[in-house]
Amino acid sequence: MSYAVTPQYRHSTHTSRLPFHHMTKGLLILLAVVLVLLQYRFWFGDGGLTELWQLQRTIEEQQQEITALRERNQALEAEVVNLREGLDAIEERARSDLGMIKEDETFYQAITPPGQEEPDKGP
Repeated sequence: MSYAVTPQYRHSTHTSRLPFHHMTKGLLILLAVVLVLLQYRFWFGDGGLTELWQLQRTIEEQQQEITALRERNQALEAEVVNLREGLDAIEERARSDLGMIKEDETFYQAITPPGQEEPDKGP
């Protein structure tokens, strides 16, 4: 027995594949559009790579500035220490060699009579 395929069945089979084909094509286009939008957001949107690169540049600039400021602070600290030690040394020399006193100080000088030994001076 032989069965013949009628054009009606062939046509209905063909038409049933068309909506699926169109649906697949539409789905692929939709997925492509979504992919493009996600890629755009990834590269250029908020929190994207462009913003990340900008933030990394800003961090590098701030770290360089911090390094420069730390070096400046160390130099200023060294200068303050030198000035303090220098002033202390100058003040000590002015007191011992020149007999100078500060404004709010009272200076007492002990004079020994001639012929007596001078008391031992402290260190």
